[in-house]
Amino acid sequence: MYDYLDVLDYFGGRIIGDPLLAGLIALGIFLAFLILVGIYVYFSLAWQRIAQKMRYKKPWLAWIPFANISMWLQMGKFHWAWIFLILIPIAGWIALYILFIIASWRVFEKLKYPGWLSLSLLFSFFGGIWNIVYAFVIGIVAWKKK
Repeated sequence: MYDYLDVLDYFGGRIIGDPLLAGLIALGIFLAFLILVGIYVYFSLAWQRIAQKMRYKKPWLAWIPFANISMWLQMGKFHWAWIFLILIPIAGWIALYILFIIASWRVFEKLKYPGWLSLSLLFSFFGGIWNIVYAFVIGIVAWKKK
């Protein structure tokens, strides 16, 4: 059987470091959550503004997960049911990603922006810092006066 001193010896006697590490991890998770919520709010506001510019009937759909992608596809002249491609692993996700880029091209051109701006979505595929490129483009399309 192990007693308390054996456990202390096993961990090198650093019993104070464990709560500190747990607190830092909890803080990191909380900050990541806040950042993700901020990103979600930013894109929802931008997509809602773009939908309003295009006179889409239900721009509030920008706030509902999956419905916002369906809304974007509809604004790009695709049927909303293409969203179900998300149920097909890998091949469906790639196809939906391509449809989303095409829909973005059409939306940007309808708003009198160059369609090639939708290719910024290709950068967001790699994640990380590259998502800033797409966020910047969406922000310009949403809030810049044309």
